[in-house]
Amino acid sequence: MHISPLSILVLNSVRILAAVAMSSTCPGLYCGRTMVNGSAEGECGVCPRGERANIQKVCERCTESPGLYDWLYLGFMAMLPLVLHWFFIEWYSGKKSSSALLQHITAMLECSVSAVVTLLVTEPVGTLTIRSCGVQMLSDWYTMLYNPSPDYINTIHCTQEAVYPLYTIVLIYYAFCLVLMMLLRPLLVKKIACGLGKSDRFKSIYAALYFFPILTVLQAVGGGLLYYAFPYIILVLSLVTLAVYMSASEIQSFKNLVAKKKRLVVLFSHWLLHAYGIISISRLDKLEQDLPLLALVPGPALFYIATAKFTEPSRILSEGGNGH
Repeated sequence: MHISPLSILVLNSVRILAAVAMSSTCPGLYCGRTMVNGSAEGECGVCPRGERANIQKVCERCTESPGLYDWLYLGFMAMLPLVLHWFFIEWYSGKKSSSALLQHITAMLECSVSAVVTLLVTEPVGTLTIRSCGVQMLSDWYTMLYNPSPDYINTIHCTQEAVYPLYTIVLIYYAFCLVLMMLLRPLLVKKIACGLGKSDRFKSIYAALYFFPILTVLQAVGGGLLYYAFPYIILVLSLVTLAVYMSASEIQSFKNLVAKKKRLVVLFSHWLLHAYGIISISRLDKLEQDLPLLALVPGPALFYIATAKFTEPSRILSEGGNGH
């Protein structure tokens, strides 16, 4: 195939213009140049961890403090393994076992210690505070999808943690939770779970070995979506689980509700989740408008108790049989 000199000249000119354009600024959303001796030098590429490209496409160290919404998101991701621990401990411990309470306390201890250690090893190391780059848009969570190709041939790889450290800190926390569980829980269960069979003692631990990888994949793939949707997830799940629990426990009046302490613990736990979801949605930007919303927290439980007698299946069947 013969290429004319004119075509070669045009091709070279395009390459030169592309090189000049790339040298003057960085393409893509997340590419930047590192600062050396007060000036931006080096090739355009990925910023070091803990830094992010600013408007001038220069890598800038993240010095912000996480906002309230960021802390609420981290709290939600920290609660997930604890709630799952409690669910499977209750599910597999059995009604006759007296070990459930101590296992619940141990699970809370594991997650609490893991959270503290995770904060201590995150920059600034040795403190319970962290510095953050902040979240500006959904694409910040998925920088691997925004590696630019200026000449449509070569790709500049600028994949980084633009939301530092909100992405990796959750994965580090899960790792600490898993390690502490494997160190503490087997010995505890072996000593106190005497009311269970040998095959049932460790089922809650086996369940954790399944849900921790699932949570890790969930954070790795859907971390950005969870960041924006977690307040609504909390509200929906807490409402559904409260309705299911009250229905399964046949709670139809305040007398049934206060008959057992366990029911009150479950109720107050769901109320805390309701309040957490409301605060996450409102972000308490305007206290005088947002704080009164917390008065809605007992609403679902009160509505359920008030309407339970009208939706009792036996009553509906009896009225249907009587022709009413």
